[in-house]
Amino acid sequence: MERITDGGAVPARYRGGVVALGNFDGFHRGHQAVVGAAMRRARREGRPALVATFDPHPARVFRPDAPPFALTTPAQKLDLLAAFGVDATVVFRFDAAFAAYSAASFVADQLDAQIGACAVVSGADFTFGARRSGDTAALARIGAAHGIGAEVVAAVGDGGGIVSSSRIRDLLRAAEPEAAADLLTRPFIIRGRVEHGAKLGRTLGFPTANVALGDYLRPAYGVYAVRAWVDGAWRDGVANLGIRPMIEPAQELLEVHLFDWAGDLYGREVDVALVAFLRPEWKLDGMDALKRQIARDGEAARTVLAIAPRPSGG
Repeated sequence: MERITDGGAVPARYRGGVVALGNFDGFHRGHQAVVGAAMRRARREGRPALVATFDPHPARVFRPDAPPFALTTPAQKLDLLAAFGVDATVVFRFDAAFAAYSAASFVADQLDAQIGACAVVSGADFTFGARRSGDTAALARIGAAHGIGAEVVAAVGDGGGIVSSSRIRDLLRAAEPEAAADLLTRPFIIRGRVEHGAKLGRTLGFPTANVALGDYLRPAYGVYAVRAWVDGAWRDGVANLGIRPMIEPAQELLEVHLFDWAGDLYGREVDVALVAFLRPEWKLDGMDALKRQIARDGEAARTVLAIAPRPSGG
């Protein structure tokens, strides 16, 4: 999949394509329905299938002080789109100037002039233009004047309601990673670079890889059964996600202990999948108690992971 960023020109081979529009944070079942509809139309008509998305997330521009909420990093999102089979993704740089585009200018300048779209596909709740002045009806009306067709994909639901990024965030905050994974079609994965830490885990016999949480949503603090993509394979482990109440000073961190693995991960980027929530964070009575609890957590994680399905690929 070709990745077109920073306002770069769309190559001639992708012009005239069918474009799925949206932010697609998390690329969950609902997002997959939108992109899937664009791909099917593109294949029927013999056209390229593209995605047009935004970075940073518009909410980060309008509410810069909001707590972290991302379900995927920009790079993760592009990797997911590539694996889904999209031909190219156009990433619009979303800033104050971009936010000021009128609905008509967005269609004329971005969808028509920059991308050369033949048709666009969006979810039913898609809005665009300054102050969200454009909706799907406006997209169809304005697009028609530029020879751009418009298709709307209805929201995807299940027994619990509409599949949405907000619902997935609520599930993760409620310590329900398995339910979130069902809506995502894969576990929630935190991607980050392994940093040097206090090396307390090593002194206790349980060395950990420390990963900063960055802009990710903060799931419920606690201990998780996890899998980490290391050296081309998913490796089982246990992790503490939170502020480590036994350690001073408090630091928000994901600490991962991989079972039966002794390599050096410092400086490497890893993907850590949260498979199951085991318990909340506890402040225990001393380091001996902490060591015993870590051992119990490891056994609980092994039991869960022995029957949990493995993510596909990496």
